[in-house]
Amino acid sequence: MSDEYELLDSGNGKKLERFGDVVLERPCAQAVWAPQSPNRWGSAAARFDRVGGHNWEGRGNLASAWKVEVGGVVMKLSATDFGHIGVFPETRALWKWIRNTLNTEKKKKNRDLKFLNLFAYSGGATLAAAQSGAHCCHLDASKGMVEWARENAKLNQLQDAPIRWIVDDVIKFLRREVKRGNQYDAVLLDPPSFGRGKKGELYKIEESLITTLDLVHQVLTADPSFVVLTSHTPGFSPIVLSNLLRQYSPGGTIECGEMLLTGSKATMELPNGNWAHWMNG
Repeated sequence: MSDEYELLDSGNGKKLERFGDVVLERPCAQAVWAPQSPNRWGSAAARFDRVGGHNWEGRGNLASAWKVEVGGVVMKLSATDFGHIGVFPETRALWKWIRNTLNTEKKKKNRDLKFLNLFAYSGGATLAAAQSGAHCCHLDASKGMVEWARENAKLNQLQDAPIRWIVDDVIKFLRREVKRGNQYDAVLLDPPSFGRGKKGELYKIEESLITTLDLVHQVLTADPSFVVLTSHTPGFSPIVLSNLLRQYSPGGTIECGEMLLTGSKATMELPNGNWAHWMNG
């Protein structure tokens, strides 16, 4: 599967990335070193910074939307007011892992698997799971992001795949799923540091994540495949995420690490968030 994303350079609190033919410069606090290739930075079509607010320079140089293939999934990209563009490419390695693991588990269990994606954003992981044939539930509190994810499904010819598209508060949804007896073989959750539900419900990761994980545990099947927990919140290191999963999923195998933005072999990797996953058996 092809990939049209590349980290070109990083440093001085910024990152230089290529999305298809479009090169962007955006902030990245952890890039505290000096750039490797200072001359490359002039190639950016647009730049975003947060100095005195949220500011794009050269936004008019960008198409209102363009599409690229990232981690085997075609994604619609568009510059938003907050500097996001519709994909977090540091998660693409997890998409591949989810796709491959669901394929393996489906053969092992000899049945269709159910995959739940919480805080699902623009749907990269949902669509990777759908590519494996899993029955998916995609949930985000933002109606606009769920519509964006549905557009991405069409770009991947997955508009007719068995995907439930849900706009809701995660905790309220999970509590209803527990009452309804709905269960899932695999779950991914990427909780925000701070967020709001569909009706303004407050989500603070320090206060809400324990409740979320407890509910996730309750909606797992009797023989689940995996749970993946990711975070961009400072302080939620790989070991913290691993310990949280271990608390609610005793037994099995837990692995953890950093999510990385990568480019050529000569380009220094750029950590951008952390992950941990629990696997049954």
